[in-house]
Amino acid sequence: MRIIVQKFGGTSLSDKQKRISAAKMALDAKNKGLTPVIVVSAIGRKGDAYATDTFIDFANSISGSTEARELDLIMSVGEIISAVIMANTLKSMGCEAVALTGGQAGIITNESYGMADIIEVRPDNIKEYIRNGKVPVIAGFQGASKCGEITTLGRGGSDTTAAILGEALGAEMIEIYTDVDGIMTADPRIVRTACKLEFLSYSELLQMANHGAKVIHPSAVAIAMRSGIPIVIKNVESDSKGTLIRSRQEMGIAYNNGRRAVTSVTHMTGRAQIDVCYDTGCIGEEILRQIAENRISIDMINIFPGRMVFTIDEKHLSRIREILTDKNVKFAATDNLSKVSVVGELMHGTPGIMYRIIRALTERSIKVLQTSDSHMTISCLISAEETVKAVTALHDEFRLGTLTG
Repeated sequence: MRIIVQKFGGTSLSDKQKRISAAKMALDAKNKGLTPVIVVSAIGRKGDAYATDTFIDFANSISGSTEARELDLIMSVGEIISAVIMANTLKSMGCEAVALTGGQAGIITNESYGMADIIEVRPDNIKEYIRNGKVPVIAGFQGASKCGEITTLGRGGSDTTAAILGEALGAEMIEIYTDVDGIMTADPRIVRTACKLEFLSYSELLQMANHGAKVIHPSAVAIAMRSGIPIVIKNVESDSKGTLIRSRQEMGIAYNNGRRAVTSVTHMTGRAQIDVCYDTGCIGEEILRQIAENRISIDMINIFPGRMVFTIDEKHLSRIREILTDKNVKFAATDNLSKVSVVGELMHGTPGIMYRIIRALTERSIKVLQTSDSHMTISCLISAEETVKAVTALHDEFRLGTLTG
């Protein structure tokens, strides 16, 4: 049994014609001797009738807020509706199909509502439906606890559903269908010359996803990487082959031929920088402990004797201020910032990358407030007002619009 997992995002299911196109992808897979297992997101985006945010706003409009357990219940509805509609679309085209919730598909989680961790996957139910000749259509973004409580996996969780089911079922491919032709060298909404990448390594895509690229959730990439299942990012309404993601070693010559040191430019908005001064090292350690206990993720961080500078999502700014005020330390907080990053698996050991980044930004009078780097990523913190200019400058500097770098 050659299983292929096909995940369809909300925008690729937003109208009848797109759903028919999605169904044709599954039928095409069957005609090629493959066994499709479909994962769906809620239909549309915020403001659309069946989008997750629409259900959240509806619930909160009654009493101002909703308890975490009930919030997971209503957040799961959009994907369940989508699964039923997609299953019926397949049936209307002569293909037997069955809609399943995440729990019915065997995804078992803890009870951390809103951001549940997957404990195990029991795919026996899916396999039974496949043996009976039906295409399983599974509601993404959700699971169930051992006690039967409905849980959600966090935003972007439908990608995680596709990847974890692919691993559990031993799939030979995971196809992620969206509204773009593949992974681009930058966000095409702000960089007109952005190009589609034919190949990417798991590691590069993981870095891109962690640094702001929104085409796929980082956890899905990590799961596919550990299980060695190739991913293809495609457009449901295009004949484009999309972007193939595998390990660099598996792609071999096809990947390395003419490869650039820098592959892409990503960006994250809504960042805030915190600059803290303190008298003793134990105070700094205590601050970091409290931040961790509040489940606040620190991004870029530089630590010096008696001082540290780090960035956070600015939605946590008020809580950070409370923590630091309680510790009676001096601090400065700056919001309305963005992080712009260049990514490339071959960047490590290539001289001059940082120089070119700083030069490109300085020439355009863009002030760099902080930097961080790893083997395949260099990030710069800048004013949010400069985001488009900075991303475009770096994209031009590394000639990513020509795919020759």
